[in-house]
Amino acid sequence: MLILRIFIGLVLAYVGLVILAWRFQERLAFPAPRAPLPDPQRVGVANGERVQLVSSDGTNLVGWYLEALAREGAGGRGPSLPRPPAPSPGLLWFYGNGETIAAIWPIVREFQPPGTAVLVVDYPGYGGSAGRANEAGLYAAADAAYAALVARPGIDPDRIYVYGRSLGSAAATWVAARHPVAGLILESPFTSAGAMARQLYALLPRFIVRLSLDNLGRMRQIRCPVLVLHGDADRLVPTAMGKDVAAAAAGPVELVLIHGAGHNDTYDVGGRAYREKVWEFIDRTGRGTGEEGRGRTTRPPSLVPRP
Repeated sequence: MLILRIFIGLVLAYVGLVILAWRFQERLAFPAPRAPLPDPQRVGVANGERVQLVSSDGTNLVGWYLEALAREGAGGRGPSLPRPPAPSPGLLWFYGNGETIAAIWPIVREFQPPGTAVLVVDYPGYGGSAGRANEAGLYAAADAAYAALVARPGIDPDRIYVYGRSLGSAAATWVAARHPVAGLILESPFTSAGAMARQLYALLPRFIVRLSLDNLGRMRQIRCPVLVLHGDADRLVPTAMGKDVAAAAAGPVELVLIHGAGHNDTYDVGGRAYREKVWEFIDRTGRGTGEEGRGRTTRPPSLVPRP
């Protein structure tokens, strides 16, 4: 009888765990940290301004727009200068699931490519944005951000780039699969929500996963140039997932492994080499070299050294 009671107790505990996982999976995927949106002028970002957007479901969103800047010096390492009045490329930035603009604005400022404007928006329920954090809201916010950037005065609509890190990779592939973009940059991308559930919660049944977040499926529809960066010591989103995402791209793709980087220290470990790889990708694809955008060019993994 004791063994039977233990068995029944374990079964009930497992069933309870499955029910909780089914009920609260959106909270696990979208922890939605809150933080007031900083004023870029007050934190020393002279080319930045706060923006407000409304997504298709009526959710009020807030974000930062960074005006394009030129830079002096070889390799773009000198001081920032105002960009001459001409249409410039635009970069949409989608961050990870535990981030907000308040947390990552120094990185966005540091990584802003020369001559390229940047728009980053807090997801619904995140940072200073209203609404509920979920997959549908993420995609609605991504569409609203794309529309806002394309309509921005001084932006070349034919040179829109999309950057997505971790959870943000799902927003980035969503935009690139649905809208014309000049290039897609993914950092630490996963293949799908189902694959991540198997990676993190192997004991739970697959049928309870309601989220899709299907990067792998959307990559087969994306034909623009793609840059994939992934830490080769990532224990949260395995490097193999980044390789699978890169291999699924329908167009030209480059995979770069950041040596020694886990999931949350890629910016620090990659350093200047990471930043300049992103800059080089935008500069190279923005020149419109013809054949590069037509065929598939899969390059072998390379290493981004420490600065």
